Amino acid sequence: MGAPRETATYPPLNTLKPVTEGVWIVDGPTIPFGPPGLKMPFPTRMTVFRLNDGGLFVHSPTHMTEDLRAGMDALGPVRYIVAPNRIHYWWVPFWRAAYPEAEIWMAPRIREQAGGHIDFPTREITGGSGYPWDAEIRTLPISGSFMTEVEFFHIGSRTLVLTDFIENFEAEKLNWWRRIMARLGGVLAPHGSMPRDMRLTFAKQRPALKQAVETMIGWTPERVIIAHGRWFERDGTTALKRSFDWLLDG
Repeated sequence: MGAPRETATYPPLNTLKPVTEGVWIVDGPTIPFGPPGLKMPFPTRMTVFRLNDGGLFVHSPTHMTEDLRAGMDALGPVRYIVAPNRIHYWWVPFWRAAYPEAEIWMAPRIREQAGGHIDFPTREITGGSGYPWDAEIRTLPISGSFMTEVEFFHIGSRTLVLTDFIENFEAEKLNWWRRIMARLGGVLAPHGSMPRDMRLTFAKQRPALKQAVETMIGWTPERVIIAHGRWFERDGTTALKRSFDWLLDG
C-alpha cells in the first residue's frame, strides 16, 4: 500500500500563490497518468502572468473552484487561456465557460487528443511570434513526433514556464515503487529532467530540441515553473542546464 494520493500534491490547492511581481501559481489536484497498472498521481500546476494592461495570461489551467475564480477576478480580466501541449487541455472548457471573452490558444494536435471535449473555436500556436502577448512573453513551440510543447518566458520577471519537458517528483511524496519508476524515468527530484519515454519521441528532432534548450538557457531565467513536481524557485538557468545535461553534453 502506498501513501494517499493527496500527499503527492502541494497544498493549499486551488489557491493563487504569488511567485514574484505579476506571476502566480496554482497547485491543483493530482491526475493519474501512465500505463495501466503503473499509473502515477501527477500533481498539477497552473501559472498566471499579469500583463502590463492588467489582463491575465493563464497557462495550463487546473481545476476551478468558486474561491479560485474569486481570486482570479480580483487580479484582473482573464484575456488568454493557454493549453501548452496535447495532454494539458482537460480543464480548458471549464475556464472558457467561466471566462467566455477570453481567447483560447492551444498547442498543435490537441484536438486530435481531446476529441469532442474541445468543441469550440480556438487558436493554434504554431510559431515563435505573432501573438498579442509578444511584447511581454516569448513563445517557443518545440515539436516532436508525438507532440508539440510550447514554452513561455515572461520577460519582466525572467520566469520560464515549462509543462512536461521537466518533471521533478519528490521521493517523500511517492510510495516505494513509484520512487523506483520516477528514478528509472529520470524524473526523481532533485535531478528531474525530461522523462525518458518523452525523449524517445524527440529522437528524430534531437538537433532542434537541443537548439530550443540552448535558446531557453540564453534567456537566463531566474526561475523555472513546471507542471509536475517541485519547481525551481531560483537559479533557473543552472536548473535548465542540469535537467538537460543528457542532451547538451551528447
